Amino acid sequence: MELLRRGLRGEGFVVDGTGNGTRVLELVQENDYDVVVLDIMLPGMNGLRVCARMREAALWVPVLMLTAKDGEFDEAEGLDTGADDYVTKPFSYVALVARLRALVRRGQRERPAAIEAGDLRVDPATRRCHRGQIPVPLTMREFAVLWYLASRRGEVVSKTEILEHVWGSFDGDVNVVEVYVSALRRKIDSPFHRRTIHTVRGAGYRLEDEPASP
Repeated sequence: MELLRRGLRGEGFVVDGTGNGTRVLELVQENDYDVVVLDIMLPGMNGLRVCARMREAALWVPVLMLTAKDGEFDEAEGLDTGADDYVTKPFSYVALVARLRALVRRGQRERPAAIEAGDLRVDPATRRCHRGQIPVPLTMREFAVLWYLASRRGEVVSKTEILEHVWGSFDGDVNVVEVYVSALRRKIDSPFHRRTIHTVRGAGYRLEDEPASP
C-alpha cells in the first residue's frame, strides 16, 4: 500500500494512509476527503464494515473498494455496502488512477433526504442540524449519533448499536454514548424546551420530539 500511496502522491493527490480499518473510519469522520480507497481485507475492521459504517453515519464521500478477492458475489457485496466502484488486484495502476479521478469528478453520491422530528431537522447532505430556523452546531461525532437515532426514529436503539454504527469498533466504556447523548440534549433540547432523545431504562434511547415537561 505504501507504493500505492507514493504513486498517488506523484499523480498530484494529497494522501492520508493507514493499514487499520478502525483508524480509516476515524480519519473519514475527522477529515473532508474527495475519495476513499478501501481494501476489503483491512485488519481491525474490514473494508466492507468500514464502508457500511460510513454510510450509516451519513458520510457520503465516494469509495473505491480494492481487494484481492474476485467474483461477482464479492463485487456485489462491496457495492451493496455503499461502495461506488470496485477494483480487483492485481490491477492496472493507470486504470486505478483514472477511476479515482472519475469518482472525484462525480463527487459525493445523492444523499438521503433530511429527517424531521417536530421542528428538529437533521440534514445529512449538509451535515447540519436546525431547530426551527435556528442552526444547532454539532461536532461530527454528535451529528453521527443524532443522525443514527433520527434514521431509526421511534425505535429503541441500544448503546451497543450506537457504538457499532458510529464508532465502528470501541474497546472502552459503552457509557461514552451517555456523554454524547447528554451533549446533544444540551444543544437540541434544553435551550428550546423540548424532549427529543428519550432514555428507555435498561434498553437504550428513542428519538421522538415532544415538549419538555413543565
